[in-house]
Amino acid sequence: KNDPLKMGLLYLCVILDQLEGTSPYQLPPLTVWGVALCVSGTLIATENAIVVTTILATPSLRAPVFLLLASLGLADLLAGVALILHFLFLFCVEPSDWSELLTSGLLVTSLTASLCSLMGVALDRYLSLSHALTYGSSQSRHRAAILLLLVWVGACVIGAVPAMGWHCLGEPDSCSVARPLTRTYLSLLCGGFLVVVMVTLQLYAGICQVARRHAHAIATQRHFLPANQSYANKHVNGRGFSRLILVLSVFVGCWMPFSLWGLLGDASSPPLYTYATLVPAAGSSLLNPILYSLRNKDIRKVLLQACCPHRYTHNTHIHYPVDV
Repeated sequence: KNDPLKMGLLYLCVILDQLEGTSPYQLPPLTVWGVALCVSGTLIATENAIVVTTILATPSLRAPVFLLLASLGLADLLAGVALILHFLFLFCVEPSDWSELLTSGLLVTSLTASLCSLMGVALDRYLSLSHALTYGSSQSRHRAAILLLLVWVGACVIGAVPAMGWHCLGEPDSCSVARPLTRTYLSLLCGGFLVVVMVTLQLYAGICQVARRHAHAIATQRHFLPANQSYANKHVNGRGFSRLILVLSVFVGCWMPFSLWGLLGDASSPPLYTYATLVPAAGSSLLNPILYSLRNKDIRKVLLQACCPHRYTHNTHIHYPVDV
């Protein structure tokens, strides 16, 4: 009765009996949503990896606008990785608390950095018009690098907050529409998103005003049109204005639904609404390279030279266009 060896064997037998009676975890069946999640994450990661590699591997692409586009591509690349990890944790391995915290933290970090990088692109376009003589200088590059450092440090801190304890895994009643984020945390996050969206829209409004003034001044100096005729209106209503409307429509359409839903919804809200508003926010990571990076003539030229080196001659002269 007091033999330690017999007591240990008896205890081991009890554990084995309990393990045999416990059914193993059954992975959920693969769904159309899961396949779309994996495919979209792979496309986002691949597309943005090409953009980031192109910019970083080309020494001539070191202007502030290219640093901002590289930051935007890196943020969207992490968003694609987060979607792939979410698919793996949902359909391939048994989910756990740490996996939910990892994927949610990575997604928050990437979306925050992506949205702030978009605001940085708008700020860069505004400064390139209002300070055209000093645009592209080494001082401007240093300022852009410091701005991006602050953006990424802030995004990483915000994304790490749930893993540091501010989550609802132990208190389901405090959960938001996106578990394991608390409702207070998500409300503050979405409120910050709305502020960034409003600042970005204000910057684009300033871009339109500066462009109108420049166009009218050029037309008046060249006597191209009478001074009382609004050449600026014709300029803004042309191709540049159409591009601006497209960029702003995609920007607002992708970010506004989830920002508003995060403020209004709670844990009792239908999950379908959360997915319906989160998909456009993640989908912006798929559209950003097309709307911002691949529209840039210098980036397209580098990609074409890499694909067809014998057809396109190398030209080291880099322009700094403002694609309004």
